Amino acid sequence: MSSVKDLIAQMTLEEKASLLSGADFWHTRGIPRLGIEGVMVSDGPHGLRKQDQSGDHLGINDSIKAVCFPAACASTASFDRSLVHRLGEAIGDECQHEEVAINLGPAINIKRSPLCGRNFEYMSEDPYLAGEMAVDLIRGVQSKNIGVSVKHFAANDQEHRRMSSDSVVDERTLREIYLPAFEASAKRGKAWTFMCSYNRLNGTYASEHKWLLTDLLRGEWGFDGYVMSDWGAVSRRPCGVEAGLDLEMPGSNGINDAEVVKAVREGRLDEKYVDLCVEHILNVHERYLKNRKPETPWDKDADHELAGRLAADCLVLLKNEDDILPLADSDRVAIIGEFAVKPRFQGGGSSHINSFKVTSLMDALSDKANVTYAQGYRIESTDEDEALTAEALRVAAAADKVVVVAGLPDSFESEGYDRSHMQMPANQNRLIEKLAAVNPNLIVLLYNGSPVEMPWNGLVKGLIEGYLAGQNVGTANRAVLYGEVNPSGRLPETMPLRLEDTPCYLSYGGEGNTAVYSEGIFVGYRYYDRKKMEVLYPFGYGLSYTTFRYSNLVLSADHIKDTDTLTVCVDVTNTGKRSGKEVVQLYVSDPESSVFRPVRELKGFDKVELAPGETKTVSFTLDKRSFAYWSTDIHDWYVESGKFDIQIGRSSRDIVLCAEVEVTGTTEIPVTYTEDSIFMDILTNPKAVPIMQDSMQALLSTFAPSDGEGSAAGEAISADMSLAMIRYLPLRGMISFGMGNHEELKTLLDALNS
Repeated sequence: MSSVKDLIAQMTLEEKASLLSGADFWHTRGIPRLGIEGVMVSDGPHGLRKQDQSGDHLGINDSIKAVCFPAACASTASFDRSLVHRLGEAIGDECQHEEVAINLGPAINIKRSPLCGRNFEYMSEDPYLAGEMAVDLIRGVQSKNIGVSVKHFAANDQEHRRMSSDSVVDERTLREIYLPAFEASAKRGKAWTFMCSYNRLNGTYASEHKWLLTDLLRGEWGFDGYVMSDWGAVSRRPCGVEAGLDLEMPGSNGINDAEVVKAVREGRLDEKYVDLCVEHILNVHERYLKNRKPETPWDKDADHELAGRLAADCLVLLKNEDDILPLADSDRVAIIGEFAVKPRFQGGGSSHINSFKVTSLMDALSDKANVTYAQGYRIESTDEDEALTAEALRVAAAADKVVVVAGLPDSFESEGYDRSHMQMPANQNRLIEKLAAVNPNLIVLLYNGSPVEMPWNGLVKGLIEGYLAGQNVGTANRAVLYGEVNPSGRLPETMPLRLEDTPCYLSYGGEGNTAVYSEGIFVGYRYYDRKKMEVLYPFGYGLSYTTFRYSNLVLSADHIKDTDTLTVCVDVTNTGKRSGKEVVQLYVSDPESSVFRPVRELKGFDKVELAPGETKTVSFTLDKRSFAYWSTDIHDWYVESGKFDIQIGRSSRDIVLCAEVEVTGTTEIPVTYTEDSIFMDILTNPKAVPIMQDSMQALLSTFAPSDGEGSAAGEAISADMSLAMIRYLPLRGMISFGMGNHEELKTLLDALNS
């Protein structure tokens, strides 16, 4: 077969332009005369949503029967890289079997607010966690020679006005919060494709954003795949071609292809950009076409069982008073809630999988003799049904323990629109409160894609965050409830007490088409921990049926340069009577930074399995990025010399071990002093102190408070005020107070800047 560049040389301009848009909703174009085949792409970051006929992007029409694995809200809660890698492998095999070249996911936008309607398929509020989990999911899928499409690039953190909204994000916030997961996906995940988002970023649509799609993604991060649009995200197609948007999806019935041809003919678009786009697309498709294996077996039942095993490690035990869990076979257990027979296990919209089988909790408990069931509420209603409530109370009163399966209906969170509140349906909240009154041994199992307010939290003894755990949710629920699996999930997001506490409460959604990210870098736990604000459950939190002890925190050095790496080791011991998995979390804190920084930031995590009494050593490697912040002065990552705390914790609020390392930065931020520079800033530079000595003496004399007894000046100007006036005085102020002239000021500035 001819090389891609040779093929491009044989194409007409019209043929090249035709390859830059989809043939239909799910297929790319080919050129039969040159032997170029189109390929199929398909939605489903947590499964395969292949629509053979009458395709659409929102999941309205049926797709083929497939397997729904845990959604990202759940799989990320595992804090287990190997788990998402295995999930990716399964999806890759399914795609090979069904001849789907590109699986459209993972979705890795930051959970800026619990209100985002699409949070169920996003990973975390933390960019490091999102990036780490994304990389292994990508590697899993692509190990099967199936491409991923990392989405939605970038700053697509709300559904409200998503096709026109302008995300206004400052440079540091963009680099520290909203880009790192994408950077990891490009650099380490080697993603085959990226999907640009609908929204504008700082005034420019993502589909036309040259800095985003070319300068950053390709130039800085070394991305070698192609960029496709989200479905319908294209504004001005020729501008997109020049900016680096390779493929428009779906097609435009040739209209935008003709616009590209016209722009080239009229000299408004250099044909080299068209050639580049074609080259990017064909190179990626060739990776699949050379390795396609439709004969790859797909055992749906085996994947169903896999989905259940994976989901069990994603469930988060949030509360376990009086060791109410796990349940025993001898317990008389009442299961309450329609979700127990009609589980919500995935979100709505483009990621919706047409599951070939669903195992509910009651299905999974069919062999348990001591289990009774009552519906309790109607999923699709917020109104209380008195008859259902009465039945539930009767069943609960006769039981030893009660499990209420509650959460959010499909209508409460979905692609396409944001939530307006964090509340669960009122009928479910009231039912939980009434059940607590008749049986104190109450356990709540939640099905939801993002945080909810829990007004009943103090009334229940047990609480499990089940998230959206995939089609074999019932098996996973049973395994954790009855202790067949020791829960090991951890929260990948903070559970706030109420919506009004969230960092972007005052600005989320924006005004008109403008969404200003006014909270900056203080997203999620970075905000709550800095404010020492009470939360319902903190980031990284989760309980186990066993206990763990941390000890022997050892750093490989007590002083490093930022060009070095630091190895951190800590011992973890299972001090309980059950085998279990512990998520060891490493946070880095800069206690004396000269810029605003979070109290701590997650920079490492590992999940370790331990038998009772067993001890294992967990190791982490920290590099420059672990200590750096993004400097807008040098437009790069910068480590400020000083002491950093290396913290080992069970969550962002439960730090159990701490050690200190001194890090010396090897990059200097160049400083140029001007007549507007103030004394306080200048004197932080040791080299400037001797140069400023005479000026300081003159200022101290001028601003010294009068020591005359009873003088008005002595009362009005204190020593503290005098020093403050000097600290905040611009250099030009010396002239105003009679200490030199403009020529002398210029001489001083020359000395400072030499």
